Amino acid sequence: MIEHFNPLEGKFLQILDKDGAVDKLLEPKLSSADLKKIYETMVLTRMADTKALALQRSGRMGTFAQVLGQEAQVAVGLAMQKQDWFFPSFRELGILLCRGSPLESFYLVFMGCEEGNRTPKEINNFPVSVPVGSQTVHAVGAAMAAQIKKEKVVSVVAFGDGGTSEGDFHEAMNFAGVFKAPCIFFCQNNQWAISTARKIQTAAKTIAQKAVAYGFPGIQVDGNDPLAIYAAMKEAVDNARQGKGPTLIESLTYRIGAHTTADDPTLYRSEKEVKYWQERDPIKRFKIYLQKKGIWEKKYEDDLIKKCTKQIEEAVAKAEKVAKATKPEDMFKYMYETLTPELKEQLEYLHENLGAKEE
Repeated sequence: MIEHFNPLEGKFLQILDKDGAVDKLLEPKLSSADLKKIYETMVLTRMADTKALALQRSGRMGTFAQVLGQEAQVAVGLAMQKQDWFFPSFRELGILLCRGSPLESFYLVFMGCEEGNRTPKEINNFPVSVPVGSQTVHAVGAAMAAQIKKEKVVSVVAFGDGGTSEGDFHEAMNFAGVFKAPCIFFCQNNQWAISTARKIQTAAKTIAQKAVAYGFPGIQVDGNDPLAIYAAMKEAVDNARQGKGPTLIESLTYRIGAHTTADDPTLYRSEKEVKYWQERDPIKRFKIYLQKKGIWEKKYEDDLIKKCTKQIEEAVAKAEKVAKATKPEDMFKYMYETLTPELKEQLEYLHENLGAKEE
């Protein structure tokens, strides 16, 4: 599949079109349970994202990056195995939820609580990375470590189109190619790196074709099509696990909301452009697909909305309880196992000037 959809030839992978019609020849063999997991996680992601926006606007949460329009990403998590490692940026709530991360952790991160980055030991998700592109290097390092230890473990790293302009991205790609590291690069090309349009981000026709220079496959997929994302990711993960090296997947999607809640996208993009992508909504098309398969019905949807609402409200309550108990000195807890002299000095300064007490 990867070779067939060569980005140098201008071909990209789409299995489910904007109207919910499926290409039977390319349709992956997924159980009803798996299809439901994709849909239910997409719906939960959108609802949790909407709740986060309300929390931020009412002063109960800090600045955060919306996922609205990019929910098809959840299929990445379904294509991975439990032992695999996932390295997220700040716009991968769907993948994190699909891989079992607690929803309250997401809220805590953007409430400014380091506790939100504490992932349960049984879940191999790294903390959210806010610095653009830096997590690509970490992912390749973990993949190479798995190689050395002869473990059947794959690393998957997600980043935006803006991340491909960072030196970290190119260093990571180069190392991955040279050492055939079992690492999958998942680029969520949502067309805008804050206010920088994709067309001036790079002169390359596609981001996927950048893989060619580093000696491994690249593929561009419809990023609003969960089936296309799953198919491409599953093949890439399987190849990496078999020792065939890395893959770059460019997910062609769109950020419907602002870059973050501190951004105003109306200053740099048109309503016509946004409407074009709203018509290609990932949840809408997948709902039509499930309805045709006899999986989706109104009662199922109503029950799902109730379930998600309850889960979200419980997560917010848990997060706010932890956030309320957070102390300023907590920022020092997770830096190093033993504080450096510089950090000890800063902590002492905090105690002296803010009256904070270390427990």
